[in-house]
Amino acid sequence: MRAEPPPLAADPTALSRLLGTTLHALRDGARTRGGPLPAGGPEAVARRVREALGEPLPETGQDPHEALRTLVRVLAEGAADPAHPLCAAHLHTPPLALAAAADLAASALNPSMDSWDQAPAASAIEDLVTAALAAEVFPDATDPDALVTTGGTESNQLALLLARERQGPTVRTVVGANAHHSFQRAAWLLGLPEPVVVPTPRGTLDPAALHETLTALTGPVLVAATAGTTDEGLIDPLPALADLCAERRADLHVDAAYGGPVLFSRTHRSLLDGLTRARTVTVDLHKLGWQPAAAGLLAVRDTADLAVLGHTAAYLNADDDTEAGLPDLLGRSLRTTRRPDVLKTAVTLRALGRTGLGELVDACMDRAQELADLVEKAPGLDLRARPTLTTVLFRPNGPDVTDDTVAAVRRTLLTEGRAVLGRAEADGRLWLKATLLNPHATPGDLAQLITLVEGSAHR
Repeated sequence: MRAEPPPLAADPTALSRLLGTTLHALRDGARTRGGPLPAGGPEAVARRVREALGEPLPETGQDPHEALRTLVRVLAEGAADPAHPLCAAHLHTPPLALAAAADLAASALNPSMDSWDQAPAASAIEDLVTAALAAEVFPDATDPDALVTTGGTESNQLALLLARERQGPTVRTVVGANAHHSFQRAAWLLGLPEPVVVPTPRGTLDPAALHETLTALTGPVLVAATAGTTDEGLIDPLPALADLCAERRADLHVDAAYGGPVLFSRTHRSLLDGLTRARTVTVDLHKLGWQPAAAGLLAVRDTADLAVLGHTAAYLNADDDTEAGLPDLLGRSLRTTRRPDVLKTAVTLRALGRTGLGELVDACMDRAQELADLVEKAPGLDLRARPTLTTVLFRPNGPDVTDDTVAAVRRTLLTEGRAVLGRAEADGRLWLKATLLNPHATPGDLAQLITLVEGSAHR
């Protein structure tokens, strides 16, 4: 006799029981870890995972609660936990509990956003939310729009694709040396000329240097500016760059994957003045939006630019279905099967509103300023510069401190599981990088981080 098939996620009783097992395993794993990162380094983590996993594909299975408990626990024990205030290396945000709960609903229902008959309500939610977010980015535009993406890399790739379709395969992308690496990969994938890189010795794209570069180029151009660089959290001078693009008849794209959600802040949104003059804008809400990945957007000033993405597959969007009024979803992404990632964002926007999200942005920017204050007061540390967004660069000082010293401090803290700091190069030197994305971090947490770095540097 065949065994009864395992329950589906749509069964709320079965799901609730498994959720209890999951939550207990998350708690137990975090307690065992005890810090922002598992101690022992890669070999120790891999060993614990091998022991817990056993045979990855056994001939016969085991109790589902035991399988779930064991592997979720080892995952949590071996996690780099972005909810821990000393896990501050990357643009890796601690997601809101609310957003994670909404994401569970999306997983349980499993709509696929490639045809209306697989996602009736989800497609309507996506339509309304993307329209609202597009209007936030382009408040003065007549017909803006936005696509849901997996993040900045996909959004930047789409921006280059749209530019290629508007201007032809010879369009040149001009980026600053501070720009995200995804532009080089996107140009390669799309068969475009390699991007022209403008040096950014001060960390941002200089209008005079861009003017010189554009003067030397012929043919169509897309300038890609950055609002929130990965290494330093800096914002290019968008108004001046927009003026120059208008003068030279170049299109402007802004990669605001990091800085875009600053639009929600009444206090700091002026940092993004000039953003609305771009033709396309990348925004990631799994950064300063506290969403579980993925939660990316590509906003466009004119929805007509998206027409080139239109595609027909008879089993998904037959002409007669579209003519009868069924929404056509294939032109909303280059992907076919895709999750309703917009649900968690919709829930977050409804629960927090612009004001609530803005307060979270402000809190993290305040933490960055507070950390900078502590670094400036610490005699054993040097601050690179006052932070623009939530990124702080600093390093130990002293006559014997080299870049190797800085790298060793970072790796020591990682291996011991005590703190997760990033690394960035600026002014020809290596710096420790703290990216403050946890609105629950306290002054005491920041002081502890300073103590750990100073202690590791002077062992």
